Amino acid sequence: MEKYILPENNDFRFEISLSVLNHLGRNLYRNFITVLGEAISNSWDADARNVWIIIDKEKSSFVIKDDGNGMTAEDFQDKFLKVGYSKRKDGTSKTKSNRPYIGAKGIGKLALLSCADKISVFTKTKDTEYVGGVIDNNGLDEAITNDVMPDQYPLEGLDYSLIDELKDGHQQGTIIHFTNIKGNIRNSVDYLRKLIAMTFRFSVIDKDFTIYVNGNTVSVDDLKDLARNTEFCWVVNEYSDEYIEMLLEKVYKATTFTTPNDVTGFLATVSLPRHLKITGTEERATVDLFVNGRLREKNIIRHIPTQRILESYLYGQLHFNEMDAPGRDPFTSSREGIVEDDEKFQLLLDYLKQTILPHILDEWDKLRLERGKDGDEDNTQRATKKQRKAKSLFSEARIEYKPDADAPNKDQVNAWLDELTPDAVFNISAYMDCFLTENLVRKYITSMGVKLPRPAQKEVLKWRKQEQTSNDKANISFKIRKDSNDLSYLGLDHMAKSVEGTYEGGHNTTLIKDAVNYKPVRNVVGHTGLLTENAKKHLSLTFENIKGRIRTLLNG
Repeated sequence: MEKYILPENNDFRFEISLSVLNHLGRNLYRNFITVLGEAISNSWDADARNVWIIIDKEKSSFVIKDDGNGMTAEDFQDKFLKVGYSKRKDGTSKTKSNRPYIGAKGIGKLALLSCADKISVFTKTKDTEYVGGVIDNNGLDEAITNDVMPDQYPLEGLDYSLIDELKDGHQQGTIIHFTNIKGNIRNSVDYLRKLIAMTFRFSVIDKDFTIYVNGNTVSVDDLKDLARNTEFCWVVNEYSDEYIEMLLEKVYKATTFTTPNDVTGFLATVSLPRHLKITGTEERATVDLFVNGRLREKNIIRHIPTQRILESYLYGQLHFNEMDAPGRDPFTSSREGIVEDDEKFQLLLDYLKQTILPHILDEWDKLRLERGKDGDEDNTQRATKKQRKAKSLFSEARIEYKPDADAPNKDQVNAWLDELTPDAVFNISAYMDCFLTENLVRKYITSMGVKLPRPAQKEVLKWRKQEQTSNDKANISFKIRKDSNDLSYLGLDHMAKSVEGTYEGGHNTTLIKDAVNYKPVRNVVGHTGLLTENAKKHLSLTFENIKGRIRTLLNG
């Protein structure tokens, strides 16, 4: 095989086209909140204590200002403008003030190029004056089209009038001005505050790190609607932050559990699925993964769909800082997600699927049943679907009897309602069985043309007479029964004897016997009485026999 010989004066080297900016950043960031997130992350890594976001919708511009370390001219050229420069290149993973670095690859800054025509960067340290430059996206597009090399594309000079009102008292830090935002700022300031609260302040990564939007502090108060509608909460490995503190004051039930790994955070469920929508936005609260205080993967449950109802109610935050350990790079190039086959990420997903979510689903179902609300209908071991619906119906009905907040006996009345709950659930379900059982037999007798025997006719006359007497006392002259034929006055025992043709002296063990056994307990249910446990068991067992026999009857 012929061996290729290099020239003696070889000086081949890489040359990077400006078009790489499109591939690495300008065209990857579609979400405005992601752009804000990158800028806020840069401020965090620069040890800023404050970040000010000033939005001017009329001028279609906005500013991000911080009081971080700032940059010298050398830093601006060799670090900020050097695509791929990593603050961690010397092996350090924390800032001078001991914060964990959020940035890693040195390409997140390219997100800033994706949302405006011009980006003006002003930066200074405590010992230097402002330096920086302007990135004109229109000029950059032209340079890319003409295949201009990076060293042939100087930045434009700064217009210092843009920061006339921003530089007072600004001893150090960076100010970035965005001119002519692409697509304008369609969202309200309140919308952006809530999104920032979800992605940054929600996790409260540092009490000394404050974000302002148009002069107002972003805080957990921006998510008070979500907290107010949260029903249950599960705290993982003793995690705590301002939002958790607010939740614990509002939720119906909060529990804690520990895990064998380094994951912390919380999971929570709302009262209704629509409560996951963040008021005033198009966003929904989801279960999100944070690494070193920054949102890295939104809605991680989508990786492990369970098709169970819990997903419609669940949100939260899981913090897994171990994913950002030295020598690891689990994040996608767009910085908006995790590389899906990352080993630690898969371990987290497996633990969620096999341990955390089943535990929460089971407990959530139990707590929802206690409150008389819909839970996991697939969990028939805890309650049948019919029992769940009965409890839900009773919960709605009891609201009408809820005592006033200042009623002197409100505690006693609420206790009575609680005490009646289990009996109500049983009786509502039992009454529905009575209603269907007896009316279906009436329909069958009518359709088959069964003639009522003499004892049944005598029973009808007795109850007709008694009903008329009651109506006269009540001065009721209108028709009460929808079906006033003879069958509506008969109980299941007389109808069973009519169907099976046995009245006197029979030893039939079919529907007749079951109907006779069922009648005493059925009458208590029909008259809103409360049953003993033995009576409930008796009625339930008898009902199973009756329903089987009636299904056979109806099927011919």
